[in-house]
Amino acid sequence: MPDDDAAGTIRFSEASGKWIVAGAVLGSAVVALDATVVNVALPTIGRDLHAGVAGLQWTVDAYLVTLAALILPGGSLGDRFGRRRIFLVGLVWFALASLVCGIAPNIGVLIAARALQGIGGALLTPASLAIIQAAFHPDDRGAAIGAWSGLGGVATAVGPLAGGWLVGAVSWRVIFLLNLPLAGIAAIVAVRHVPESTDPSTAGRVDFLGSGLVALGLAGVTYSLIEGPPHHWSGITVPAAVAGAAALAGFVVAEHRQAHPMLPLAVFRSRQFTGANLATLAIYAALSGVFFFFVVFLQTSMGYSPLEAGAASLPITLLMLLLSSRAGALAQRIGPRKPMTIGPMIVALGILAMARISPGDHYFAAVLPAVIVFGLGLSLTVAPLTATVLAAVDVRHAGVASGVNNAVARAAGLLAVAALPPLAGLTGADFRDAHVLVNGFHTAARISAALAFAGGLTAWAMIRDPEPAGPTREHHDSHCALDAPPLRVG
Repeated sequence: MPDDDAAGTIRFSEASGKWIVAGAVLGSAVVALDATVVNVALPTIGRDLHAGVAGLQWTVDAYLVTLAALILPGGSLGDRFGRRRIFLVGLVWFALASLVCGIAPNIGVLIAARALQGIGGALLTPASLAIIQAAFHPDDRGAAIGAWSGLGGVATAVGPLAGGWLVGAVSWRVIFLLNLPLAGIAAIVAVRHVPESTDPSTAGRVDFLGSGLVALGLAGVTYSLIEGPPHHWSGITVPAAVAGAAALAGFVVAEHRQAHPMLPLAVFRSRQFTGANLATLAIYAALSGVFFFFVVFLQTSMGYSPLEAGAASLPITLLMLLLSSRAGALAQRIGPRKPMTIGPMIVALGILAMARISPGDHYFAAVLPAVIVFGLGLSLTVAPLTATVLAAVDVRHAGVASGVNNAVARAAGLLAVAALPPLAGLTGADFRDAHVLVNGFHTAARISAALAFAGGLTAWAMIRDPEPAGPTREHHDSHCALDAPPLRVG
């Protein structure tokens, strides 16, 4: 067992520091791998479990509902009860849920297990980074977080390839069962090498009321969006929408009245913070819509194998790994407004190019150029967006700001996956119909491009570049957390 008093003193160059990074990376990689490989497996899952469009939507959104609703209180639990302890609970929870996913006999059990996975992810995701932030000496935190982010990016890059191969060569069930040994190794490393840490300044109770209202609100709205169109808005679909909207409104009221809310509404007084999160909502809705449809379209309509579909989007991840840090440096030099405006608009152009792909087109002539344009725009967008969110609030609210932005990104994704298929005219077994899916994908891509473009316009209207510091100015009112990692896609 590590010395719990070592928190905040460990150096990155020490063996103990390497072990801590390894444990945190393994834990976050379990979540990152799962997020990237599930989309590749959707067509196979649909055929094997006889699931229609709604079943595949719920396979993605059940996970995102619980993750988006609980990621903020998940971080708070780590601060109160110990980051290592909550990290381990999240690992065990995620692994057990993954086991149920892997042996699910039908789509209903898979959806329920995916919701349980989201709870584990909500505990794991904030705890993984918080462990590094708390364990390392302040002078070494930047290097440790950089290693955590870079190695996590490698896991994100490997995910579609490994997942595509496993789905094609073995079974889609293996992508879930693989989480068990990975989580086991991460747990052993954490128990043996990660010191425990808490935040003694944390006050008040965990905001379970707010968490419950968000979960109910997102679940109600998502249910109505997925189940409403195919059932002609009969039954409980309309009441579910009303109840969901009421729960989200109740969440705002509850947070305003709470002495120690999980979401301090005062942070939204910052125009910069509000603008960055509105841009996040539009941009990540576009991204999630594209990632949900693209690999399914490539397999069903273009005839790609799962491995080929996973490899098709690999240039996006490689461009992100190569260019994100440079985009962050550019935004620091010239200000975030231009990158956050131009980047989403380039993303929109890439998505529009995807909307022109048709069966019979060659990868290098049609798919690769669209993917490269998309990846270039995404690389220019993500790091400046994350830095802007963190710089827009006082440094003491950096954790809340990052958590809010992650929650907004996840909520945007689940709403996009719920709303886009019916807007594109896809219901029932349409995901298994190659010809119907072509038109549906093209429509969904055009809608996603419009969302990305709207995100760029939002950034141009609401984001402002910081004024250069004068020669006599001794400090800034807010500080950009340059060691914060970029948000992950997917």
